[in-house]
Amino acid sequence: MDLTITPFTLQKRVPLTISRGTTASNVNLWMRIHAEGIEGWGEATPFSVGPGSGLTTAAIQQELTALIPVVQNYHPLERQRLAPWLAPLSTAARAAVDTALHDWGGKWAGLPLWQLWGLDLAQIPPTSVTIGISDPPTAAARVAQWQAQIGAQVFKVKLGSPQGIAADQAMFTAVQAVAPDGSFSVDANGGWDLEGAIAMADWLADRGVCHLEQPLAAANRGDFAALYGRSPLPIFVDESCFTAQDIPDLAGVVHGINIKLMKAGGLSEAKAMIHTAQSHNLGIMYGCYSDSTLANTAMSHLAPYADYIDLDSHLNLLGDPFQGASLDAAGRLIPPHRPGLGITANSPPPSDAPVATTPSSTHRDR
Repeated sequence: MDLTITPFTLQKRVPLTISRGTTASNVNLWMRIHAEGIEGWGEATPFSVGPGSGLTTAAIQQELTALIPVVQNYHPLERQRLAPWLAPLSTAARAAVDTALHDWGGKWAGLPLWQLWGLDLAQIPPTSVTIGISDPPTAAARVAQWQAQIGAQVFKVKLGSPQGIAADQAMFTAVQAVAPDGSFSVDANGGWDLEGAIAMADWLADRGVCHLEQPLAAANRGDFAALYGRSPLPIFVDESCFTAQDIPDLAGVVHGINIKLMKAGGLSEAKAMIHTAQSHNLGIMYGCYSDSTLANTAMSHLAPYADYIDLDSHLNLLGDPFQGASLDAAGRLIPPHRPGLGITANSPPPSDAPVATTPSSTHRDR
């Protein structure tokens, strides 16, 4: 099989601020696998979960480019033989390859992935939309924007403001006032200490929040047990949980996990995380980074397994280069009925940087 890697730029409609900083745009990678006249697509998104932990687009592209001569010797169905070459890659690079292989396989079989996996689209919960950290009037205006854009009623509110808990409370109060009948969760991205997390869990529970995500920094692993025993709200973790191997140690100190395609390393690992979480009676949430419709559509094929979904990054883009999953009237992200991921590219296809590709003369089909 052959690989083609194309960088493309995503520009946010509204920049997103969390406890670690603000993002307005990013450069992702569109990866295509070619074999037997079928093309499978994947996406790699650079991301960070804390200081010094960031993956850059250039580093991911270097990893994938180095893989080009390797995959010439494999067919897309030879997943187990290819696995040792993928294991050393960053999770974002693996996510691109793994997603493209799944897309190729679904197209080869002529079925969408959700149908290959035997899933029931009627069980998909609505997706939340994100309200970034800002002053109360700006946050309230963002809620109104989401309502006008898609009729949003499920909101994830980013707290953990560097200005402290009083600022968090003022912002949340302003947000909830705009959507008094809305459903709210809160994500602090590790922005509180234990004392602040306990205080905010009590305060937010009184205001009907359904769950609290990553209230403590991943480095403060020992404090989760104390918060678990004290919090009136279910505790979900994101930055503290990358893969299925992390889950057993979290059981008994949190109530659920957030699975992200880039953090997990692809749909294969996302499925492993789902089943591991289920075996430990943990709730399941899906999230995203600065992903396009491509990556979020990939996760939408697993949506019937989720208790909560936060796949909204593509809804905040100016000029999304792809089309795929669609929102229904209930705010649910429904995967396509087309084979594989069911993604199509807008014309012309995204391309704003040098492209790495396998020479056509080395093409190998099985």
